[in-house]
Amino acid sequence: MRLCVFCGSNAGSDSSYLEAARGLGEALARERIGLVYGGASVGLMGAVADAVMAGGGEVIGVMPQSLVDKEIAHKNLPDLRIVGSMHERKALMAELADGFVALPGGLGTFEELFEVWTWAQLGYHRKPCSLLNVSGFYDKLTGFLDDVVERGFVKPVHRSMLIVEQEPDALIRALRAYEPPAVTKWIKAGER
Repeated sequence: MRLCVFCGSNAGSDSSYLEAARGLGEALARERIGLVYGGASVGLMGAVADAVMAGGGEVIGVMPQSLVDKEIAHKNLPDLRIVGSMHERKALMAELADGFVALPGGLGTFEELFEVWTWAQLGYHRKPCSLLNVSGFYDKLTGFLDDVVERGFVKPVHRSMLIVEQEPDALIRALRAYEPPAVTKWIKAGER
């Protein structure tokens, strides 16, 4: 099993984010779950990769050449795959992974998570999507998502596809137990 982890290329303003990245990396190595991630040496990305490698786990980094040229690629990765664009990066990461985890991060993290979750909603894959909600980082987002359901823009079954846990071990258990819903995105003829 491999999990794709989306997270910040910065460490953030709270030390708990860095601790959580390391904790997730340690849990992945301990559980013999490979890591697929963006290939950077910096921020939470570097911390999770370093922790997996320190535990003897598999790490695959995927990075566009333009970012390699900016010297942020992790030089110690046993498997760094260089691609031509961000689109190719996301496609390869999704192909290599059996599930997805978002740690705290910024715009790129949000975009990556929402893309793979949308793909799951549309039935393009049946892999679990999740948030590691460190120190309440995603509380406002999950509240907003619940509001979007209330307002009729997301079906409750699709909202429930996003796993949210506070601790790495609980998250891994939930990801392993995930069963995708047997409902499609599409509305029925005549519905609005």
